[in-house]
Amino acid sequence: MRRISLFALFALGLASVIPLSATGQTFGPAGRAAGAALAPQLHFSAAEMLLAEAVADSPDLAAFYGGNGLRPVFQGPQAEPLRAALRGIGAEAPRHAIPAARYQPDELARAGQGLEAELLHARVLLRYLRDMTGGMIRPQDVAPQIHRQVQRPPAADLIRGFLDAADPAAYLAGMAPRHPAYLALQKALSGDAGLTVPAHLPRAPEALWRVGMAGAGVVPLRQRLAAIGFDAPAADPGDYDAALSEAVARYQAAAGLPADGVAGPQTIRRLNGDEAGRDDRRSRMIAVALERMRWMGGEDLQARHIWVNIPEFRARIFDGGQQVFDTRVVVGKTAGDLQTPEFSDQMEHLVVNPRWNVPRSITVKEYLPLLKANRNAVSHLDIIDSRGRVVPRASIDFSRYTAASFPYRMQQKPSDDNALGLVKFIFPNPWNIYLHDTPTKHLFGNRVRAYSHGCVRVGDPFDLAAEILSQQSDDPRAMFQRALSGGRETWLALTPKLPVHLVYFTAFPDETGQIRFHDDIYGRDAALWRQLAAVGLELGGGKD
Repeated sequence: MRRISLFALFALGLASVIPLSATGQTFGPAGRAAGAALAPQLHFSAAEMLLAEAVADSPDLAAFYGGNGLRPVFQGPQAEPLRAALRGIGAEAPRHAIPAARYQPDELARAGQGLEAELLHARVLLRYLRDMTGGMIRPQDVAPQIHRQVQRPPAADLIRGFLDAADPAAYLAGMAPRHPAYLALQKALSGDAGLTVPAHLPRAPEALWRVGMAGAGVVPLRQRLAAIGFDAPAADPGDYDAALSEAVARYQAAAGLPADGVAGPQTIRRLNGDEAGRDDRRSRMIAVALERMRWMGGEDLQARHIWVNIPEFRARIFDGGQQVFDTRVVVGKTAGDLQTPEFSDQMEHLVVNPRWNVPRSITVKEYLPLLKANRNAVSHLDIIDSRGRVVPRASIDFSRYTAASFPYRMQQKPSDDNALGLVKFIFPNPWNIYLHDTPTKHLFGNRVRAYSHGCVRVGDPFDLAAEILSQQSDDPRAMFQRALSGGRETWLALTPKLPVHLVYFTAFPDETGQIRFHDDIYGRDAALWRQLAAVGLELGGGKD
């Protein structure tokens, strides 16, 4: 036996499980400090000491092997099912848009016995478990507006589950997200997205077709659409009628094209399969979406929640996996400091007839220059001092203040033209982001809806309020209307709180499982793809 002085083991919490050679005692949590002082008295075999030194740089492996008494687990004939399961994950990795080389299949195939082989298997297992339960890339490394906190299970627990599993390979397969969206994205990545037209069908000639037009070129257009499930039967197949326009719009939405129902050259080229580069880009969008779904692995997406997909400009409520509400939204502008961030939180209140406390950034960047030019500018806003009192504008010399020294804030009283509309939805967060009504209704008719300062404007706010309140009132609309009719700012507490997920998916399945594609309005997917490519992911050769 050799004496060991690896104080790092105690810093990692391993002293609670390493036995004293003389007494067989163990250190409990209360004795860890004493255990560190007694470390020179501990004795380890040479193999134990080498293993301890080898995993000291990995808190997850150190926690596992410490809890396992520094015993190897991948050695000997009895561990062959474990080793075989790990050898198999490389072949499955591409189905998850993960490079097979990440799990070192060649090295695993050549591995023998001993410490080096033990560490190889342990590190491959840990990497796989972390990838599947939280992704390969740290969200905060992609863009400063991504604040998603990945919630991984303790790795040591997952490793023990693998070792105890009756079928280790099945255990590893079960680590991947099982959400229907993830499975639909995997299916689409494999090429079974339902948009590939059989090669034997005649090509549709490039043209521009609108409702009311007719011609021989409409016939192959109908045939190609019908072959992939977008059929529109008609008495005369050469007529471009309303039913065909609707089928074209559904196809366009599925293919990530503007869904205007007009079959122009871009739509026809896509339908003819002439845009291979676009297919490559869509594969990358799906790969990025799979990684983003792995980021969400720690969230309970079967529980009732609000799902705001920023590049889709839509907000939904899901309950038990089923969509129960859907509305259009307006999100932040594309300028970096105005983009809507990504994070998850808990909605706690509905505020009816809200006051608008103007954000400091808007006050000093947009309104202070106007007030310097004309103290009566933006007259719908009150000037508020540090004690919460309204200050008459005539008493303020706005010209003497800079953005840094302006001592006042600005506020708008409840009203129909309040910037927040008549209701806002609060989930407290450091970025002061929330959902709210808006008097600017015409923007919801635009296809691209990135106009706000970061908050999310809701197209159907009263309906959203009623759906949210349905969990705590038999008549949620009456509950909301009573608060609205009062005219005063009223806070309605939500019981229970409602999870809110602000997400960013440019590729995501609709309720039928069909993948819908959306523009990368903030460039975050391009940034994430670059990081995925940097870890070895390759999908086709098309250019972005």
